[in-house]
Amino acid sequence: MTADGSDAGTRARARFDPADAVRSARARGETLDQVLDRNLAELLQELRVAITGVQVLFAFLLGLAFTSRFAELDAFALTVYTVTLLATALATVVLIAPVSFHRLVFRRRQKAVLIAVADRMLVVGLALLVLAITSGVLLVLDVVLGRGPGLVGATAVLLVAVGLWYGLPVWARRTGSGVHPDEAPGGDGPAG
Repeated sequence: MTADGSDAGTRARARFDPADAVRSARARGETLDQVLDRNLAELLQELRVAITGVQVLFAFLLGLAFTSRFAELDAFALTVYTVTLLATALATVVLIAPVSFHRLVFRRRQKAVLIAVADRMLVVGLALLVLAITSGVLLVLDVVLGRGPGLVGATAVLLVAVGLWYGLPVWARRTGSGVHPDEAPGGDGPAG
């Protein structure tokens, strides 16, 4: 339990707090449905960006197995290829899942749960995409430059991706950096 009596675990899992959406609607002069529509449109745009990267990487990986040089890969490279392929396939499935979810709840007035679920899927899909990109870089650099440079390059990509995709946003959330004074958490302003 937190100081305000709420269960932080439940709140973190839910991610969609109706009170936040109501505050956002009030502050922006929107209805709750307009806030949900805007949140869904933002999620869809983010999914479009993420899925493009996954599709390109997945196509490369599927074609790679049918090249003549693929047979020359050692056990390490085959393991990295397998991890990369599986991470990319899982990222694809997770990032496309909100489409299926939407189709199955369409016109049932469940947009709020769609947004909450799609938000979680996008975060998980991006984590899988970080793994896929990192291991893909490791695979290519291992073949082209050798194991040492491959590990260094993959580590650099992993650190930059985790820092930019997760570290920076978490830092901004915790510090409140860039929040308009009228929109401070706990105030009457929008929560996202």
